[in-house]
Amino acid sequence: MINLSSFIRAHARETPDRVAISYDGRQMDYAALFGSIRAVAGLLRDNGIGPDVTVAMLMKNSPAFIQFAMAASHLGGIYLPINFRLSAEEVAYIAADAGAKAIVVDEELAHLAPADLPRIVVPRAAEFDAAVLASGEPAGEEPAHRLPSDLFRLMYTSGTTARPKGVMHSYENLYFKGADHLIALGLGQQTRLLVVGPLYHVGAFDLPGVGVLWAGGMMSILREFDAAATLALIDREKLNGAWLAPVMTTGLLTCPDAGQHDLTSLEWVVGGGERTPESRVVQFGQMFTNARYIDAYGLTETCAGDTMMPKGYELAKLGSAGRALMHLEIAIRDDDGNDLPAGTEGEICLRGPKVTKGYWNDPDKTAAAFFPGGWFRTGDVGYLDSEQFLFITDRKKDMIISGGENIASSEVERAIQMVPEVLDCAVIGVPDERWGERPVAFIVLRSGASLEESALRAHCRSQLAGFKVPDSFLFREDLPRNASGKVLKRELRDQR
Repeated sequence: MINLSSFIRAHARETPDRVAISYDGRQMDYAALFGSIRAVAGLLRDNGIGPDVTVAMLMKNSPAFIQFAMAASHLGGIYLPINFRLSAEEVAYIAADAGAKAIVVDEELAHLAPADLPRIVVPRAAEFDAAVLASGEPAGEEPAHRLPSDLFRLMYTSGTTARPKGVMHSYENLYFKGADHLIALGLGQQTRLLVVGPLYHVGAFDLPGVGVLWAGGMMSILREFDAAATLALIDREKLNGAWLAPVMTTGLLTCPDAGQHDLTSLEWVVGGGERTPESRVVQFGQMFTNARYIDAYGLTETCAGDTMMPKGYELAKLGSAGRALMHLEIAIRDDDGNDLPAGTEGEICLRGPKVTKGYWNDPDKTAAAFFPGGWFRTGDVGYLDSEQFLFITDRKKDMIISGGENIASSEVERAIQMVPEVLDCAVIGVPDERWGERPVAFIVLRSGASLEESALRAHCRSQLAGFKVPDSFLFREDLPRNASGKVLKRELRDQR
């Protein structure tokens, strides 16, 4: 049986009393989790969700997020997690493009939900167990029959175009991802996973995320990241694994409360997203004395976690994102798709059953994303050394990564260009010690026009999520361009 709820049902039958989810001082065992999934599935069914029907989810972290995602799958539907930090306009675009028929939304986020979409509002009282919202008959015990090629999720990611693209995730993608992570991380009933990244993101939901429930372990969920609360939770619940965005790792390493807690239970943290300096690896080992920091590399298009650093190589291969996992191949190719030898930089290309089959309703972008033979073009630049360790050196895609979030420069530029006074603009990412990168906008005004930075910032906030709004706006008389008219962003980085 292929379904997100099928492994919950199996554990509910075999070990019903084992804890599946911990949240805000309360615990839910596998029997209760499966019962909640059935109740929530009945609620979704009563709101028009069924096989191959999409339900959007605009929610912060909570057990309810897991319950609604698995309930959609239980019915054979597709769930669409949406970044709750987006603007109402961005949420509306994603929901409409995906063809969502309803939206599940936290009460505090209800103002962001499209007015024309039927909604299920989740108040704070229902965060732990969304079953309290259901008044009708629960769905049956038997999960909907799904095929490996069927979709279970649509996930929109910022790309190099002005609008995000819908990544299609099939059950095959999920199950091979789960198998690889189970083997690489040694997941099992003993795994007690810290979940502090946002569940709308592949890092929290997939790396290893619900793979821990597949293995019969426990997910301990924090609604939002707070360094002191995270350290206290690791100590109190003796958590032994985690995925952390780089900004989160930095927050823990600099938290003054660290010395107040016993952190020896933690065995591993999967990180990545930037080159890890040796000082951070050393500092991590000093704080988490029994844990190792696992550099990794992955994409939304692959359900995350494509490479991981093998144990014992953390310092010997410093700067590497590790080796490919069991069911994934890596090739380094030139612009024509030709393989490049070890040590030569080129585009990182991936192939395997955890790689998406493409973008939702966009055959042109799907075709452009693959080389012949099923090789997905990541848009990242790197090389493989003679031992097949991956080193990431650059990004072909014009992407800014701030605090683990992707920001497409073109998306921010599109918003700025809506302002009548703006003649031209370009957005770049600049290094930032805390966030990794932060967006900066270069603005050229129309002749005779004037524009206050505060007004420009307010406009951007009305169109974009807060984390996408440029940190600063720099006004220029013109922008450097090459002979074909392309903005020379490398020069802008040198000018700032």
